[in-house]
Amino acid sequence: MKLIPEIQAAHGEIQTLRRTIHAHPELRYEETATAELVARTLESWGIETHRGLGKTGVVGILKRGNGSRSIGLRADMDALPIQELNTFGHRSQNDGKMHACGHDGHTAMLLGAARHLVKHGDFDGTIVFIFQPAEEGGAGAQAMIDDGLFAKFPVDAVFGIHNWPGMPAGHFGVTEGPIMASSNEFRIEIKGVGSHAALPHNGHDPVFTVVQIANGLQSIITRNKKPLDTAVLSITQIHAGDALNVVPNDAWLAGTVRTFTTETLDLIEARMRKIAESTAEAYDCSATIQFHRNYPPTVNSSEETRFAAAVMKEIVGSENVDDAVEPTMGAEDFSFMLLAKPGCYAFLGNGDGGHRDSGHGAGPCMLHNASYDFNDELLPIGSTYWVRLAQRFLAQEK
Repeated sequence: MKLIPEIQAAHGEIQTLRRTIHAHPELRYEETATAELVARTLESWGIETHRGLGKTGVVGILKRGNGSRSIGLRADMDALPIQELNTFGHRSQNDGKMHACGHDGHTAMLLGAARHLVKHGDFDGTIVFIFQPAEEGGAGAQAMIDDGLFAKFPVDAVFGIHNWPGMPAGHFGVTEGPIMASSNEFRIEIKGVGSHAALPHNGHDPVFTVVQIANGLQSIITRNKKPLDTAVLSITQIHAGDALNVVPNDAWLAGTVRTFTTETLDLIEARMRKIAESTAEAYDCSATIQFHRNYPPTVNSSEETRFAAAVMKEIVGSENVDDAVEPTMGAEDFSFMLLAKPGCYAFLGNGDGGHRDSGHGAGPCMLHNASYDFNDELLPIGSTYWVRLAQRFLAQEK
């Protein structure tokens, strides 16, 4: 493993930053203290700093030489509404809030890279450090773009990284094309006519109707979608009625749809509307369909992904890089940045949880789990990756 010695020497300082952020988690668009810590740290190192993009986002600009190339490096800052079970020293001090997805580590790794690049960095061009709010359901990436992120701070490509529990610590995973799915929610409301449960012929049963719709929706995955086009349609809620002897007036179901392409998503949404409306009509009921598209698929551009994979292999060795990693049906709002710019999103293995300090919760060290903690051994690996990626990218001819 070829880590940068100066970054290794600064491990204690960056770990302290990481654990400070972990102890003071803030939810989406509330990351005021975290953003201020990031901004003040960047400014203390002499990096040009801009606050307030996407409400609570922070951007740092570091320019050297006369090179015209520029690169964006992104980390997310927000926490989750989870009560932390860990009891170690850097546990959350904010009840009901926790860094259970490792955004504290993402932020610290990028700060570690910024520290090195301003003190020791040899490069020619511009590096844009993007500290993003509200990844967890708030579309903070899009908010920063809407506030002029790439108009004010142009980049030729943008890169992101996420820690990945279950993957060996320090290993990388990346792939060309889709690496994470789109995230979408739906709710279908059925309105019928209630009746006595002993006299169902006097009404139009929305419960029977919603069950038929639930069955019909699964046919989209098995009979309408191409078998090679990956998608998940999960019904996670069905609600109706309050009494055992009453057929209610209405019922509803809700769930999520995940796809790797917008074309597949378009097909699924269209078929869902047709099936719900036609089935409801067949049973003399009416259907109202709400379909909300949260995040698009996260799709890596080929050239930038191959380039990033080469840098990963340079640092940790080819045997520790899976450059055809299996995509996940989870979602990530870095997808919005990849719609605006070419780039690459990758995974960095967080291990199996053996790294955690004593006092951790009894649960698994998995994302969005109350016993999770970021692996501090990754800090110099992630920072070295960011530094080498920026240096190699800016050294290319435009």
